[in-house]
Amino acid sequence: QDLKCLTVGKKTQWGAAAPKQKEALKAPAQRVVIHHTALQNCKGLVECTEHLLSIQRLHMDKRQFDDIGYNFLVDREGTVFEGRGWGVVGAHTKGHNHDTLGVAFMGNFNNDTPTKEALQSVKQLLVSGVSQRFLHSQFDLFGHRDLGDTACPGENLYASLPQLRSLT
Repeated sequence: QDLKCLTVGKKTQWGAAAPKQKEALKAPAQRVVIHHTALQNCKGLVECTEHLLSIQRLHMDKRQFDDIGYNFLVDREGTVFEGRGWGVVGAHTKGHNHDTLGVAFMGNFNNDTPTKEALQSVKQLLVSGVSQRFLHSQFDLFGHRDLGDTACPGENLYASLPQLRSLT
């Protein structure tokens, strides 16, 4: 699939609140950390936008983050939504945010299985990140559980990580 087909919903398109502040990564991200939102799957732009807004509110109001914690989020149809975006320090993996890119699959992957569309879009996003030099060409890919005491990104998504690691 052509990179030009990758749809990234900008923060302004999903009605995000402005971040309290932003911290730039000092170099291209060395690692990608895959998460799940652990929420029900959303379908369609309206429902997924509501999910994004509620995640951002939770992160900013309850957890006192500067913004939504993830750099990008992807829904089951493969639409990628901008969280903090490229080149910004996230708040997704405690102790590991200054050299990583955090990507969250929307849904609970203890129950759900990631769609081909979502996996393909994340692959394209990572290829794009490398080509734009936001992501180191030899980056490592982890599930959140590899770096913290959590079940995230869920059994079924964790089992799909080898597919994401093969960027061919």
